[in-house]
Amino acid sequence: MPCTLFPKLFEEGRIGRMRVKNRIVMPPMATNYAGPSGEATDRLIRYYAERAKGGAGLIIVENVQVKYPQGKNVACQLRLDDGKYIPSFQELAEAVHAHDARIFIQIHHAGRQYHDIEGAEGVDPSGIPDGFLQQPVRPLTNEEILDLIERFSETALRAQRAGLDGIEFHGAHGYLISEFMSPHTNQRVDEWGGTFERRMKFPLKIIERTREKVGPDFPLSFRFSADEFVPGGNTLEDSTKIAQYLENAGIDVLHVSAGIYESMPRILEPMRFKEGWRTYLAAEIKKVVKIPVITVGQIRSPEVAEQVLEEGKADFVAVGRTLIADPHWPAKVRDARVPEIRKCISCNIGCIGGYVFNDRYMRCTVNPVTGHERLEGWTNLIPAERKKKVMVIGAGPGGMEAARVAALRGHSVTLYDRENDLGGQLRVAVRGPGKDKLGFIPEYYSTALKLAGVQMKMGTSVNEETIRAEKPDVVIFATGAVPVFPDIKGADNPDMVRGSWDVLSGAAQVPGRKVVVAGGGLVGCETALLLAEQGKEVTIVEMMDELASDMEPITRYDFLTELLPKAGIRTALKMVIAEITDQGVVVLDRWQRKSLIEADNVVIALGSRPVEDLTGIARDCAQEVYAIGDCREPRKIINATFEGASVARMI
Repeated sequence: MPCTLFPKLFEEGRIGRMRVKNRIVMPPMATNYAGPSGEATDRLIRYYAERAKGGAGLIIVENVQVKYPQGKNVACQLRLDDGKYIPSFQELAEAVHAHDARIFIQIHHAGRQYHDIEGAEGVDPSGIPDGFLQQPVRPLTNEEILDLIERFSETALRAQRAGLDGIEFHGAHGYLISEFMSPHTNQRVDEWGGTFERRMKFPLKIIERTREKVGPDFPLSFRFSADEFVPGGNTLEDSTKIAQYLENAGIDVLHVSAGIYESMPRILEPMRFKEGWRTYLAAEIKKVVKIPVITVGQIRSPEVAEQVLEEGKADFVAVGRTLIADPHWPAKVRDARVPEIRKCISCNIGCIGGYVFNDRYMRCTVNPVTGHERLEGWTNLIPAERKKKVMVIGAGPGGMEAARVAALRGHSVTLYDRENDLGGQLRVAVRGPGKDKLGFIPEYYSTALKLAGVQMKMGTSVNEETIRAEKPDVVIFATGAVPVFPDIKGADNPDMVRGSWDVLSGAAQVPGRKVVVAGGGLVGCETALLLAEQGKEVTIVEMMDELASDMEPITRYDFLTELLPKAGIRTALKMVIAEITDQGVVVLDRWQRKSLIEADNVVIALGSRPVEDLTGIARDCAQEVYAIGDCREPRKIINATFEGASVARMI
């Protein structure tokens, strides 16, 4: 049955001679789910099969190495540089095909943006180190370039033999093919660089050699950064010419992305970026080619995806992190269940910066099942053997997930919170600059909890009498944390000092012009940005030697290189506040020398501590008592949702 609400999204598409059942693409995203030697594991196969089951038309599997370990860019990356890997890719293809989805793999060499954990040697066209990673690199020889052309084409042939539907060349994001194409990274003066045509020789030779091996009907995709967003890099004007060269070379579909590692926030946008902001790039490329174009970047809602297609900006829409957060996004859109979608919040914590870049398995802040698809009781919940009466105290992310899962398993669940609205500490966090996507979390649970049959008692404080009166079998504390207020002379002056949570939430106003923010962690930095937007002269005082050390790396890079300089925020690092006076703050440096930073007001952002809970009393009333999230230990949303999901599957 055709989808009447979003007809363009569910219109059949074509790539070359290949049919695709809809216009929804899962783009390649590294997971670290490959085996230590590079094979497709059961974890990886189940992960992709779930996205195929969820309704995506085309799945492009994460980047596959053509030369190990030189071309590697994450700890556990797929390999197809040898025939011994073909069987595991065959199994992957069969798992995806079982759900009427098409599957490509992305063929890749990291170039100068390599992962050096195994002592890999970095190579690129000209021996220019990447400004983001700052790792040593040497230029490729002519013989090595010719060898890599063969390796790319041989890897494509193995993909065809494994039963995949097509391949994608990774010519984006500053990896090796991209490095040859860009004047920013290719400063050779031989046949492989120096002019536009010579910079294009490497990718064109790869395409030519691949076509010779796989034949005319095997679909070839090419992903490239239409704007690299670095001085001297490829611009959109350059890329319209690149697109035409690629089309003439025999590419069947163009996958239009943006950025390189040195402009990382344009590849994996932090939360502040507008949904669908990159689609203008694909729209311009589409004007100059006849082959289909895929757009990508911060697309979270079906309304935006449909509009992109309706306006002719692209032929396919890639929704990457969206499908990490909710693998059934396509099916929910098709079946008019949009309120049930669990939207990605663009935090980058589980899917890349906080996990994959740290050599860990990929996870998801809002979807605890991601990466656990192969485990019994995660994708498909196991009904509880005995129905229990469950009290969940605290309606933050962890408490909401615990309540939802427990109810779906058949327990009788009541969710309590002293506030009238869902969200817990999200009610404060969402007020920070560019943090509006955090509102997606309570928005999802407002529907999910009702569908699960959770009884909600909002605006209800829980005490000893409440617990004893309810006589629960299980109590789950998800009561969160409260701010730490320091024992500093003058910190108790209500005319001078405010708490960061009160400032972010709007509960407290900050008069005056000069403001000192005490604490340069994530909360302090976000508070400083908010105050700077209000026209304040802000100074952050931080005892460590760097700001935002607890911030996700890509978001931090964006903050330090773009937001902080534009906001004009001053910093005082390696300083400890000794006293708060009417004139400002007295600070001590590492040699215990005193100085005064003038301020009209001071905002405290020095961390948080768990809320004092009633676990001791609860143990007298219930058989099982658990503490999850920040009330166990202040951390991140991803920890709270995972603990809520785990406990609810255990009871």
